Amino acid sequence: MTGEPSTPHRRRPRYAGKHPRRFSEKYKEHSPARYPETVAKVLASGKTPAGTHVPVMVQEVLEVLRPHPGRTAVDCTLGYGGHAGQLLPRLLPGGFLLGLDVDPLELPRTEARLRGLGFEEDVFRVRRSNFAGLPQALAAEGLVGADCILADLGVSSMQLDTPERGFSAKAAGPLDMRMNPSRGQPASALLSRLTPDRLARLLADHADEPHARELAEPLAGRLFEETTALADAVRSALPRLGDEGRDDAVRRVFQALRIAVNDEFSALDALLRDLPSCLNPGGVAAVLTFHSGEDRRVKRAFRSGLRDGAYDAIADDVLRPSPSECRANPRAKAAKLRWACRHVQE
Repeated sequence: MTGEPSTPHRRRPRYAGKHPRRFSEKYKEHSPARYPETVAKVLASGKTPAGTHVPVMVQEVLEVLRPHPGRTAVDCTLGYGGHAGQLLPRLLPGGFLLGLDVDPLELPRTEARLRGLGFEEDVFRVRRSNFAGLPQALAAEGLVGADCILADLGVSSMQLDTPERGFSAKAAGPLDMRMNPSRGQPASALLSRLTPDRLARLLADHADEPHARELAEPLAGRLFEETTALADAVRSALPRLGDEGRDDAVRRVFQALRIAVNDEFSALDALLRDLPSCLNPGGVAAVLTFHSGEDRRVKRAFRSGLRDGAYDAIADDVLRPSPSECRANPRAKAAKLRWACRHVQE
């Protein structure tokens, strides 16, 4: 006996009950890397573990962008870093990847995660920017253009699974939906100011909602503080539909509001307008969309670029995830991938 106090035993943390209701109590979801067995079990069941993100159509993205050592790439929507983590090793040695993301909460976490994999500033840097700011981001890095540009327009699983962000009705949280919580107005404020006519157009344009008019009357002009309150109101407005149909309507309403809150279509139009000038000759741009309104814009811009000579080639047909990927990751089902190759100057 030395007389020195022993280190007190610390019990392994446990959930408050078998299935805690509060996301803040679900410690495994906040540190998925520490619980690989739990993550593997959730993935095997065909679900995405909360607090993580499974990148969509990785193999197809790599085949389209053809990253090679020495090339320069931009991930315009860095998110969890899933695509960037696959691109970076293929750019080395001599290559470089710039990651953009507007989310001030997730961006530093993703940067730290990729730094932990050994990607230092000489090969990987990040900038907090909407993808509409791609030309300015390239200029700030002293880059004339990039050889590979990727824009994944999907919402990351971390955003969807965090109730405080208000992106889904999985759990009660403030009806916010802002990618950058310090800018703009939350979805609750937007919805409270919309007239039925404007909301009906928004639901139809942003989500192809077949019940847009039916939903607009009871929802427009009301202040919904929480996500679950809005979801309940959507379900109540469509009593003729079954549970699955009403759940689909909830998803579409949330999607439409998120696109409007973040002005996503305007940002996408700006990105598509600037893409040719941001690509090096022979460079390739790839865009992953998850909604018909997004895909229509990408298809129209790429076809116009091909016709005008800005692009040498574009995807003949939209690429979709394989059946096996959709089974393993249901959030991939709506994904569509299109690509365009810039004209090679003589």
